[in-house]
Amino acid sequence: MMHRPLLTLACAALLALPSLAQEGPQVMEGAGVVVTLQSGHEAVLQDVIWNVPGPEGMTLRFRFVSEAVAPGGGLGFEAASEDLQQLCDSFALPRVAEFGPKPAQIVISISDVPVPFGEAAPDAVQYFESFRIEDGACQWEMF
Repeated sequence: MMHRPLLTLACAALLALPSLAQEGPQVMEGAGVVVTLQSGHEAVLQDVIWNVPGPEGMTLRFRFVSEAVAPGGGLGFEAASEDLQQLCDSFALPRVAEFGPKPAQIVISISDVPVPFGEAAPDAVQYFESFRIEDGACQWEMF
């Protein structure tokens, strides 16, 4: 005989997990998580998006915001690229299993202002890098 509280708890836990069976973009808000970048600047996790295929298949997107990438903010493309690699290796990769099966691709982005997913933002500064998971590490891929 199964106890109702245990069944209710088990169902609630399953509903709380990200579901790849749902259609359309699935978004987990960043909840103000602050990450110190290799460059010494800080970035705030805007959100994580999955269930939107990329060019290589299932893609997991970790989107960050940092004023440091704004003009005059002190973080140019070369240093930002190193920060994007660090974010993939030390932030995204340990969290991949939380979102379901291993993705074909991880995309890390940093913008100077929050940008709604899929919308053009010509005034925003945005840096993107794409990675594949190989031998337990993030390997940079050219877009």
